[in-house]
Amino acid sequence: MKKIFKIIILKTGMEKFLIKFLVFLHNCSYNYISSIVMLEQKGKHPKHRILNYHKFFIDNINKEDVILDIGCGNGMLTNSISQKAKMVIGIEKVGEKVEQSSKNFKKDNIRFVQGDATKYDFSLFNIDNFDKIVLSNVLEHIDDRINFLKSLHKLSNTILIRVPMITRDWITVYKKENNYKYKLDPTHFIEYTEDGLKKELDESGWNLESFSIQFGELWGVIKIK
Repeated sequence: MKKIFKIIILKTGMEKFLIKFLVFLHNCSYNYISSIVMLEQKGKHPKHRILNYHKFFIDNINKEDVILDIGCGNGMLTNSISQKAKMVIGIEKVGEKVEQSSKNFKKDNIRFVQGDATKYDFSLFNIDNFDKIVLSNVLEHIDDRINFLKSLHKLSNTILIRVPMITRDWITVYKKENNYKYKLDPTHFIEYTEDGLKKELDESGWNLESFSIQFGELWGVIKIK
């Protein structure tokens, strides 16, 4: 049956059409599965539990650290970090998320602020220097990443980063090579290779001191050069 199917495709010249159609199905199925799983789990995506990336951030902070969590979203990671850090400030530009986070996580050592981190006046916090900055699936959402990363020099000498890798599997690279939709999220400006991330960091005055690649993501500790 498989052999007959191949012959029919070759004779009819339908290869490109079928690939395009199957890539479309592949992209749709990923998005639909994600949405339906969230409904089943009552809004809690199982990827957070399976990836367990919170542990990476917690393991790389100290109990006396004051942390800036940029793009803190629903505040779940901010809350996890607060269990170890002295103080965590989470900044998020979507007002509804800030409001919800503030209701869900009321702690003396957490503060949520609404603002765009690419434009925000961080001197308003009256903190000379943060011990660490957290960028968890944030950098890929920023267009002018080089200038943004340069602007962080005055806030801290250490960044804990998590970014998606385009090299997570062969089909993602294939999609990009052939101009198909390949990004995990349409709001991403980029998805990284290891060399691509290192190049951006080098251009913006940062060095990737240590990292691991897990579940198609790079988790790393970044230091000022």
